[in-house]
Amino acid sequence: MLGDLQCVVLDCPEVLQLARFYQGLLGGEVNRPDRRGALGDDWATLHTPAGSVLAFQRAADHRPPRWPDPERPQQFHLDIGVKDLDAAERAVLGLGATALDTGDDARGWRIYADPAGHPFCLVREASA
Repeated sequence: MLGDLQCVVLDCPEVLQLARFYQGLLGGEVNRPDRRGALGDDWATLHTPAGSVLAFQRAADHRPPRWPDPERPQQFHLDIGVKDLDAAERAVLGLGATALDTGDDARGWRIYADPAGHPFCLVREASA
């Protein structure tokens, strides 16, 4: 092993706006002081209750992906487990997400874009 994953970094035009979007989706603390990095106008973080850290880096010329267009591919995506797809959909749309592919309920997942255009999936958690 060469190292540990510290965070996942998303380029975006407005770092605090995107950090707050993901805070609404995942919970946690925006811009908690952390020895691993400095906060500022061009960088924000979200420390989630699960222990993951998302970071947001300003990219003035950010061009959002256009799913599923291969000319501007998704670059990465997050899968977020939820108990109720319908309730989660209402919540993420209320936070500012855009529905990309709500598909067939039988498949158990739906695709959205965050306010900066990054695709993410809501995935129905398997019941125990």
